[in-house]
Amino acid sequence: MMAGFETHQEYQRIEDYDEDTPPGEEDLLIHVPESRGDPWHHIKNLDNFFTRIYHFHQKNGFACMVLSEIFELVQFLFVVTFTTFLFNCVEYDVLFANRAVNHTGQTPGPLDRNKVTIPDAILPGEQCIERIQGNSWIIFLLIMAAIFWVYRLVKVIWNVLSYWEIRQFYIKALKIQMDELCNFTWQEVQGRLILLQREHPMCVQKRELSELDIYHRILRFKNYTVAMINKSLLPVKLHVPFMGEMIFVTQGLKYNFELILFWGPLSLFQNKWSLHPKYKRAANRQDLARQLSRVILLTGLVNLLLCPFVLVWQVLYAFFSYAEVIKREPGSLGARRWSLYGRLYLRHFNELDHELQGRMGRSYKPAAKYMNAFVSPLLAVLAKNVAFFSGSVLAVLIALTVYDEDVLTVQHILTAITILGVVITITRSFIPDDHMVWCPEQLMQCVLAHIHYMPDHWKGHANKSETRDEMAQLFQYKAVFILEELLSPIITPFILIFPLRSKSLEIIDFFRNFTVDVAGVGDICSFAQMDIRRHGNPQWMSEGQTEASVYQQAENGKTELSLMHFTIKNPRWQPPQESSVFISHLKEKVQQDAQTGPSPHLLLSEAPLCTSLLSNQSATGPDNLLASVLAHPVLTASCVPARNRRFIPQNSAASAAASVLASLSSSQQPPAGHRSRSHALRQTHDGPMYSSGHTLGDRSLAIMSARDSMILSQSYSALASEFASAEMSLHAIYMHEVHQQKTQHAPGQLHTSVPMRDMSANSDPQILSTQTDSLVPPASGRLGGWAEEEEADEEEINNSSSSSPVPDQTSRGSS
Repeated sequence: MMAGFETHQEYQRIEDYDEDTPPGEEDLLIHVPESRGDPWHHIKNLDNFFTRIYHFHQKNGFACMVLSEIFELVQFLFVVTFTTFLFNCVEYDVLFANRAVNHTGQTPGPLDRNKVTIPDAILPGEQCIERIQGNSWIIFLLIMAAIFWVYRLVKVIWNVLSYWEIRQFYIKALKIQMDELCNFTWQEVQGRLILLQREHPMCVQKRELSELDIYHRILRFKNYTVAMINKSLLPVKLHVPFMGEMIFVTQGLKYNFELILFWGPLSLFQNKWSLHPKYKRAANRQDLARQLSRVILLTGLVNLLLCPFVLVWQVLYAFFSYAEVIKREPGSLGARRWSLYGRLYLRHFNELDHELQGRMGRSYKPAAKYMNAFVSPLLAVLAKNVAFFSGSVLAVLIALTVYDEDVLTVQHILTAITILGVVITITRSFIPDDHMVWCPEQLMQCVLAHIHYMPDHWKGHANKSETRDEMAQLFQYKAVFILEELLSPIITPFILIFPLRSKSLEIIDFFRNFTVDVAGVGDICSFAQMDIRRHGNPQWMSEGQTEASVYQQAENGKTELSLMHFTIKNPRWQPPQESSVFISHLKEKVQQDAQTGPSPHLLLSEAPLCTSLLSNQSATGPDNLLASVLAHPVLTASCVPARNRRFIPQNSAASAAASVLASLSSSQQPPAGHRSRSHALRQTHDGPMYSSGHTLGDRSLAIMSARDSMILSQSYSALASEFASAEMSLHAIYMHEVHQQKTQHAPGQLHTSVPMRDMSANSDPQILSTQTDSLVPPASGRLGGWAEEEEADEEEINNSSSSSPVPDQTSRGSS
């Protein structure tokens, strides 16, 4: 246990600062009228305010948000009303022609005696109401639904009023009109917020806000959740008999986690921005753990009590949402989506929803190709034959219906046609593509380039079924997603009552040890500071720069990769000293490895790729940068017969990535004619990584071919965002390669993720303190694109990924 050091491990706060918001004052905005207008001054709940500003931008403004809220109410009302109608107002014996009853009052003719109309099967209004009133369970459920709907109505009215205030803020304070909102990216909105803080302080504790301050307020609780997933604290891995270890994370379970820990009436936080003082002291940790255990037990019992109602709603909602889609596209159940656990596991600290969605969208195609590359020869043979027999029967039925449509009136003909279509669609998913080439390592590297995280044991074992099964936990079938959500009301109470309760003490220790107070921000997860000294991992290029014990280190290089991602996405942000030293060290190592690597001009020229792995769409300039590394011979060697691999050059993928990264800073200043054109890119992308007085836009002009010239007509800010994503992908590949080299040279230092309580007894964590962020001018860079909800269907993800396809052989002929 952690008793050995917890007695002197106290929560540290910055002194000489008042609370940002006094407890109990929950008003969203306070206006201080002045003679020259209504500046927005001293906003009470900055977390709520910045979050609403972000959602207002991502959801396309006031009209779209209000319409979505209204349709949510209408949708709930429709489901309840329509379900009640189907159960009580339809006479199914008449509908199925089992009983000849005609409620229309008309006497059927001799030729119409077998025809049943819809009005015949619908009961009169009086009889329908009589049935409803005679069923006490229906009355009870309708009362519960009405109470919930009224609650939602009040909440919608409150939200609409808040949205209107945010709309006024955009127009009056940020000078952004609603018809121009779609032309502004979040980076530009954020830049205006930072400028506004200097003129009219929204936060009274801090004269100037940095980009990290705004991210902290929007992602305060999400950063805690990402850290707890990273440290394997939340019980999301279950051991199922005969099935082994399975990961179970659903929207309902995540909602309960957040309710217990963050914003519920008995949560650990006394308001939206401050951990309760009693959780900051180690003296009463045992009592607090018992108290948290009781809260979890109470929540679990409430979930168990509400399980039947929630289950009924889940089934009805799933039926109305997916039944038509399954009928129209049976193969949609075989499509994949990034699981909720995958999104939490792969999410960087301080990564907004639209940034995460962009990465997941780019990684969808290579991830799907990797998963589809695993085909069982036995299943393929069975699938081909089942598809043949099913297709033969289906062809006969379709031919008969074309010849005479009365065939459709035969009982179960439509059912048979539908089932046969589903069977054919399912069996086709087991039949491999005849043109597919087996290159799992290269596909895995394509996936890593976008998801940025990968367990160490996946490297070199991408062809193993165990690796594929673990990948399936992150990239699951939509059918599995639906099934998990349906089972969530049943399983969630037991996860809360048993596994989560047993971790009460570890959760209490986690929040005390990994919470810091930042002036002008409040209590945040210390991992979100991305502090290399406190949370760096020596195996991820942090040796000599970190003092973190194993207990304090983030797993899988989360601190280092998150720091790189945030720095690249926010180039105007000035990192703290320790982080700046790490970035400088990384830059120097990249330059050193580039000296021994292949020529960047050679890498950016035509590269041999296995055509079966790649799409047939043209790549853009940023895609060419990434493709030059993904097409490196070290990776494409997985497609070459073993006897021929001795002819493959021995340059590593790390040196290839280093060469391309180093080339980004080697461009010279642009000619006078190009300076005005590239000014936007220089303003957007110059940052602490590879600036050195050069511009990324000039490099893009050098590597883009004639067919990529259309990019020049697009926004240079949006293009800079694509280059930033490609640059981060290159860094992810490079850092993983260097990490693998370190672990291979020093295997004894390799450690796996250790449960929190097991490592705590031997740890001696440093006292956590607050480090304020340096303030810098605002960024004007575009991120491009619109965010999708985390629960978005994979059809939407697939659409977003189509704009950034995996580069193909025909798209890298530009240098």
